[in-house]
Amino acid sequence: MRVLVIEDEVRLAEHLKKALETLPSFVVDMSHDGEDGQFMAETNDYDLLVLDLMLPIRDGLTVLSNLRAAGRTMPILILTARRTKDDIIHGLDYGSDDYLTKPFDMGEFLARCKALIRRHHGKPDPILQVEDLIIDTRSHTIRRGGKEQFLPALQYRLLEYLAYRQGAVVSKTEILEHLYDYNWEKFSNVIEHYIYEIRRKIDEGFDIKLLHTMRGHGYTLRGPSECSDDLCEPES
Repeated sequence: MRVLVIEDEVRLAEHLKKALETLPSFVVDMSHDGEDGQFMAETNDYDLLVLDLMLPIRDGLTVLSNLRAAGRTMPILILTARRTKDDIIHGLDYGSDDYLTKPFDMGEFLARCKALIRRHHGKPDPILQVEDLIIDTRSHTIRRGGKEQFLPALQYRLLEYLAYRQGAVVSKTEILEHLYDYNWEKFSNVIEHYIYEIRRKIDEGFDIKLLHTMRGHGYTLRGPSECSDDLCEPES
């Protein structure tokens, strides 16, 4: 999941980025003023936005209002040093999904980020299940056939991303935009390698295959009854 942190306190922004990236689910971009942050949020497809209210150049409420007016629907978590009820109400009324007042516990911050993404995808349960494949978004482990495995961070991030979109066909471009941060040189051939490794770990030895390649379209994680023969490539 790709997260944008818009926070003018550079040290705090770096702490938030470091905390999020301790989890294999997240990759993080940062911005330190409202104008630049809004531009980044409008030109990239983020899964979550962490937004400070008191920003230079353009304040957080203006950024929030502009993004919602432009149709950007990613969940937004507001960070604020303001503790009055009116400030909190304004943030929620402008379109935020949740808020934290500074200072806050980093564990609570991470839990709220994960919960917002789950709710955004209509999956409040931290356990994602596709047929008999179990993905635990708390421990970042996978289980199939009674065997538990840990995946390397990028493989796990890709599998979790597909699981949140179970049954949908996800293109290579979309995967690249959500797996890497702003500065990464994106090469599509790495996706085939990750798909191969994930498929080997979750499908090898099972009659029912879950990870499918859709010719000319992308990839999907779904049961066999949901995959039409004219699109799904044979799995090896």
